[in-house]
Amino acid sequence: MKMSRRKVRETIFLLLFRIEFNTQEELQEQMKWYFEERPDVEAKDQLYIETKIGSILKRLPEIDDKIHSICEGWRLERLGKPELAILRLAVYEITNDANIPTGVAINEAVELAKIYCSEEAPRFINGVLAKLA
Repeated sequence: MKMSRRKVRETIFLLLFRIEFNTQEELQEQMKWYFEERPDVEAKDQLYIETKIGSILKRLPEIDDKIHSICEGWRLERLGKPELAILRLAVYEITNDANIPTGVAINEAVELAKIYCSEEAPRFINGVLAKLA
């Protein structure tokens, strides 16, 4: 079954979230298990997800530097793990993915925050990402 763009993005977020608890090598194994449990995910969607996560991980220091420079007075360690994963995905999309308009990346990040984060997080994420736009 073909995944919607929103579901693909949510899957990327859920897998990126795991990097806080695993090494990058362990994340490869986590992705393998994730997709073994979801045989209905099309190979095309799986390849896109794995490729995008790989690209994000390659640029993680650069992405984290951008987040740190925008979040004045906040160390990355102080950010909630879900918020950090959402910001990493959105910053990557804004700065490295020409196929995703900035407004879409910001809106989708806010929507993920509404589902997975605290009540204040959507506003915080929107404010942080607006500084990048």
